[in-house]
Amino acid sequence: METITNSIYKIQQVRHLTNSTYIIRMERGGMEFVAGQNLNLGISGDVEKRDYSIYNGEKDDFLEVLVKEVEDGLVSKQMKSLKPGDKLEVDGPFGFFTLKPEDIDSKKYLFIASGTGVAPFHSIAQSHPNLNFKLIHGIRFSNEAYEKEHYPSGRYVSCVTKDDKGSFKGRVTDYLKANPVDKETLCYLCGNVNMIYDAFDVLKDQGVSSGNLHAEVYF
Repeated sequence: METITNSIYKIQQVRHLTNSTYIIRMERGGMEFVAGQNLNLGISGDVEKRDYSIYNGEKDDFLEVLVKEVEDGLVSKQMKSLKPGDKLEVDGPFGFFTLKPEDIDSKKYLFIASGTGVAPFHSIAQSHPNLNFKLIHGIRFSNEAYEKEHYPSGRYVSCVTKDDKGSFKGRVTDYLKANPVDKETLCYLCGNVNMIYDAFDVLKDQGVSSGNLHAEVYF
């Protein structure tokens, strides 16, 4: 697969989901990627760049990333004010947090995310509409269930800790304990490192082997 590095991409749209979270849509520019990969990007001409998982599907004619403004962050604050026509410097795609092609049509998947760690799973779900998966998304407030309507009915579960408007009240580990996982399930986890470690412990206790556990630490 071709890797396009150090390229300039024009912004088509900035979509604000909450006060601090937004999606940047860019022209695709001929880039090829596999769902689950990430991009390194920042303001054109600035040395500061950050990694963001690709949010859109493999067949879309654009590129998207899901960004949360970090209180002490530089790049996330700069990019929040971007407008259509502005430009970003993009390196990538990078990473191996992807599905094995031979498993896609036959395996059952469990995706576990916290916050914007849902991005690679959105890309995977958009790329493989017939995939047999469940996505468990750990968030604080129900309005952080970013574009949950994009997932097929019954596939997306929001685990909300700060209000009662989600699919489940509590952490993702609480959900896993209440809904044990078939040990043959392929489990992919992305997000906060503490969530990942805690979820690994629960899944291993339920008989899921280390070979069926895959993680991408987001923050």
